[in-house]
Amino acid sequence: MKLKNSFFYTLRESVKDEDSGSGNLLVRSGMIKKSSSGVYMYMPMGYKVLKKIEAIIRDEMDKTGAQELLMPSLIPEDVYIQSGRREGFGNSMFSLKDRFAKPFVLGPTHEELFVLAAASRVRSYKDFPFNLYQFQTKFRDEPRPRFGLIRVREFIMKDAYSFDADLSGLDVAYAKMFNAYKNSFDRMGIDYKIVTADTGVMGGLLSEEFQAVTEIGEDVLVLCDTCDFASNIEVAACVNLEEASDIAYLPYEKVSTPNAKTIEEVSNFMGESSKQFVKTLLYKTDKEVVAVCVRGDAEVNETKVRKLLGANEINLAEPDVVVAATNAKVGFAGPIGLKIRVIVDTQVSLMRNFIVGANETDVHFKNANLSDFTPAFVSDVRQIKEGDVCPTCHQGHVGFKKGIEIGNTFKLGDKYAKALGLEYLDATNQLHPVVMGSYGIGPGRCLAALVEQNHDDKGILWPKEIAPYQVAIVVINSKVDLQNDAGNLLYSQLKQHGFDVLLDDRDERAGVKFNDMDLIGIPLRITVGKTIENNQVEIKGRSDTEVKIVDVDQVYQSVKEFFQR
Repeated sequence: MKLKNSFFYTLRESVKDEDSGSGNLLVRSGMIKKSSSGVYMYMPMGYKVLKKIEAIIRDEMDKTGAQELLMPSLIPEDVYIQSGRREGFGNSMFSLKDRFAKPFVLGPTHEELFVLAAASRVRSYKDFPFNLYQFQTKFRDEPRPRFGLIRVREFIMKDAYSFDADLSGLDVAYAKMFNAYKNSFDRMGIDYKIVTADTGVMGGLLSEEFQAVTEIGEDVLVLCDTCDFASNIEVAACVNLEEASDIAYLPYEKVSTPNAKTIEEVSNFMGESSKQFVKTLLYKTDKEVVAVCVRGDAEVNETKVRKLLGANEINLAEPDVVVAATNAKVGFAGPIGLKIRVIVDTQVSLMRNFIVGANETDVHFKNANLSDFTPAFVSDVRQIKEGDVCPTCHQGHVGFKKGIEIGNTFKLGDKYAKALGLEYLDATNQLHPVVMGSYGIGPGRCLAALVEQNHDDKGILWPKEIAPYQVAIVVINSKVDLQNDAGNLLYSQLKQHGFDVLLDDRDERAGVKFNDMDLIGIPLRITVGKTIENNQVEIKGRSDTEVKIVDVDQVYQSVKEFFQR
């Protein structure tokens, strides 16, 4: 591309309404432009990067034998009601009605439609296996769009679905897709971790996430320093290696604790460690209000509680709900005497003679024990902490990193097939539900993650296979025929050799051109200036500190060597 007569612009200053490094750089470099909160235009340069990312993914998908199709974005709401997911999506789903008052939604994901498509073919066990995929726009009404392309309301997703007769077939399909994802992210040059994750609204048997490691990531990754354990914090198990206390049980008794309602306040008042306390938090789900008990120095893992209860949503109960359930001010809740279901973390089950709220303002119980109330569940419901023992090897300790989810893989099982009636006949003419897998990649998130991981104070540092252009030829003074002719000649020659080349022939100062090429992140820059009088040009890699002087007839070889190293 020649810049002089093209649509190209950059911004000199940082963008005020972008709260991430990638969002700021992508807007400044003219690659994306915000049209409304959480909705972006892909400008020509950014769209070119996006298409390169998609090309890598498409290539790896096609290698697995998957077939590409395209689903609509406008979907009858009934489809999601039939699958049982409409309620789970709630307000995050954009909904509308047509002129006949029939309800539609803008698809947040497409499992249901792929099931309907598969039903056109599936009759017998002989029809398996097969895998379908698409690149399609999704819509989710995020309450707080942020971080540029990372948390948006409209985005492109590559989603794929495998169809098999049984779980062993699903295992084979899943492994193929899993490797295709690894190959895709490796080719993009993304630094990523693979972690076990919550199946969430998707449901199913297993979920794994591909997480780009970056400080602005919204997800917390739990990693062992000894083994290969890796998990999203939402589902990271906690282990209890300590022995159950053998201290004699004591009867519980009331203790006046005026104005002491937090763990720290009660701990200071009673002169006891926070590890001797059990805090009780009330949660409101879409089904009921429950109490959750964890040790005083621990935190509740809401995802674990939600999955334990089979709930769609879970939130801390409002103060008036707490008061109604405990007959006390907030801060004095305890499990003894509560009329709602109580969930106790497994760590608490090892404790004896602990301190809890008494469901009476300014009062706590000391010497409480599990025998003093009847838990509905005793389960792992606490949040893992940095430094905790690894739940897998029990030898190492876990640390945290932040990540951006760029891909996920699900073993869905027969959830959607059962809900939507997708069945096949086996060899004995018996009907069975089809077994499915689901696999998603966010190309826009990949683009943003790459910028988060690859930039400096000058701009973007694109990996070689992802950059919008591989080579930028900068003509210092396009009004000088010798420079202009040499730039155009090199441009034609490199394009003939298959390189993606940009020619900066604008009537701008050299500093402006250099700054723009650094900002948009072209991996290799060739400068055609006064040295052309000696039949030489300057060559510099975007990340290199040295400039090389190269004869014009050696330019192709130098460029070739640069992209081979």
